[in-house]
Amino acid sequence: MNKLIKWGLPVVGLGVLAAGWWLGLAWAPPDREMGDVQRIMYVHVPLQWMAMLAMFLNFVAAVAYLVRSNASWKLDSTAESAAEVGLVLGALGMVTGAIWGRPTWGVYWSWDPRLTSEAIMLVTYTGYLVLRRFVEDPDKRATWSAVVAILGAINLPIVWFSVRWWRSLHQVQSSPKTVDPQMVLCLRVSAIGLLLLTIAMLMHRYRIALAERRAEVALPEALPGTGGAASVHDTPKVA
Repeated sequence: MNKLIKWGLPVVGLGVLAAGWWLGLAWAPPDREMGDVQRIMYVHVPLQWMAMLAMFLNFVAAVAYLVRSNASWKLDSTAESAAEVGLVLGALGMVTGAIWGRPTWGVYWSWDPRLTSEAIMLVTYTGYLVLRRFVEDPDKRATWSAVVAILGAINLPIVWFSVRWWRSLHQVQSSPKTVDPQMVLCLRVSAIGLLLLTIAMLMHRYRIALAERRAEVALPEALPGTGGAASVHDTPKVA
C-alpha cells in the first residue's frame, strides 16, 4: 500500500494536472479582455494556492511543536518539508505571475501590494530554511525555526487579502459566479492535480527530514562502530 501511494499519487497527480492544462489550452474559451494570455491562469493560480496551503501547514506544525509538551520530531519534519515545498511552489507562482504580468500590465514586476507581500513571504521562508541549516542542535533548531514560522505566517492573510485592502494592479480573487463555467472546471482540475503532486512532494520530503532527525538524535551506542560511547543527547523525542 505504501509503494502504491508513493508511486501512484504523483503519477495520478501528473495525469490530472496534464488534463487540466490541456483543457485550459484547448477547450476553455479565451478571456474576453486578455485573450489567450489568460490561459496561464491554469498554471499560476494553482501554484499560488498550493504554496499558501503548504505554508499554512508549516504554521500548524510549528504551533503544534511548541504547544505540545511531548512534541515529536514528526512535527518538526512536517514543518520543514512544508516550508521547502511551499517555497518552491511560491517561487514558481511568482515567476508565472511575472510572465502573465508583462503582457497585461506592461511590466514583469511592480511594487504592488500583492507582489510585495508575496516577495516578503518568500524571503521569510528562505530565512526559515537558512536558519535551520545554521543551527546544529536539533532541539534549538526546531524551537527557533518554529517561532520564525509563526511570525512568517502573519504575512499569509496579508498576501491573500492585499488586493482587497489596498489599491492593486492585481485583480481581486474571482468566484465561480463571475467566471465562465468551462474556465472554472479547467482551474479546478488543474488545482486537484497539483494538490495530489503537492501531497506527494510533502510526503517524500517528510520521510527524508524525519530520517535525518532520527539519525541526528540517535544514541551513539546505537550507531555502527561506536561501541557504547556515552550519549551526547538527552533521550530523543517520541518519534
